[in-house]
Amino acid sequence: MWKLTKFILLLCVASPCFAQQDAQYSQYIFNGIYINPAYAGYRQRVNINATYRNQWTGIEGAPKSFSLAADALMPNERVGLSLTMNAEQLGAQKSISVFANYAYHLPINEDRTSKLAFGLGIGVMQSSLNGDMLNPRDLGDNYIPSGTVKQILPDVHAGVFFSTPKMYIGASVNNLIGKYILDKKSLDYNFPTPRPHYYLTGGVLIPLEEYVIDFKPFFLIKDDIKGPTVLDINAFFLFKQVVWLGVGYRTGIKLYDKPALQGDINNKNALIGMSEIFISQRLRLGYSYDHSMGNLAGYAGSTHEISLSWNFFTEKERQLNFCYF
Repeated sequence: MWKLTKFILLLCVASPCFAQQDAQYSQYIFNGIYINPAYAGYRQRVNINATYRNQWTGIEGAPKSFSLAADALMPNERVGLSLTMNAEQLGAQKSISVFANYAYHLPINEDRTSKLAFGLGIGVMQSSLNGDMLNPRDLGDNYIPSGTVKQILPDVHAGVFFSTPKMYIGASVNNLIGKYILDKKSLDYNFPTPRPHYYLTGGVLIPLEEYVIDFKPFFLIKDDIKGPTVLDINAFFLFKQVVWLGVGYRTGIKLYDKPALQGDINNKNALIGMSEIFISQRLRLGYSYDHSMGNLAGYAGSTHEISLSWNFFTEKERQLNFCYF
């Protein structure tokens, strides 16, 4: 257990090229704004979502993440606005980010049910590193700071999102400029560098029996150029427009050669079980459980994630927009 804990903590300072990683959520399907600013306004009403993730429970220094997002479509039905906040802790490293997102929706058919949206997010991220939590191999290691050091950086997200009542596909990139603003040469310690993360998402809704059972398969591909490319494949069943039940599989895939990725280190493999229930017309509660299957399978504890969503749909609107997630 101690070796694994030490490994997690040393990830923060093991290499001068170490990069800040975006938080990982299994329930991204319920919090799309976090990975794509063009998602703002997609639900067509005011929506608030909060998600908490406790990864590898029982392991000291394991990741913990919390996100909060609010979005709405303006009365002209063209502009979507949102505000997102994310906080994460991984061992000695903490980060907090706040972003304001703008999306412009272009209807591409007469009844305005199919739309192409372009999104831009602008915000700031504060990263901190507590050197006192680390156990250096060599005393006086210059890469490890004394006490807690902090850096605040502006950053930009961008994305595009196409949707119809029965399908969607989106592409986005986060952390576009942070790594260019952080002047690591002026620092006398190693500090996590924000790295661009690229996302591709897509899904369809297949009615099996109208207003009784619907099937929704969807996927997410996440890549940061240097680390493993991660693929999430998921499938949900919606029962009587009240309960979502689904499963997913996460794995690392090789899309292209990455010289900086050494060996077969990939702790992303996991089986995922997910559910969401409409507690009321406006309130939804989601839960997911990840079971690790990679190199950490013999060490990592369970991963739990819970989400809470509040929307302002009327009952009629909820029936007409049941495929919105």
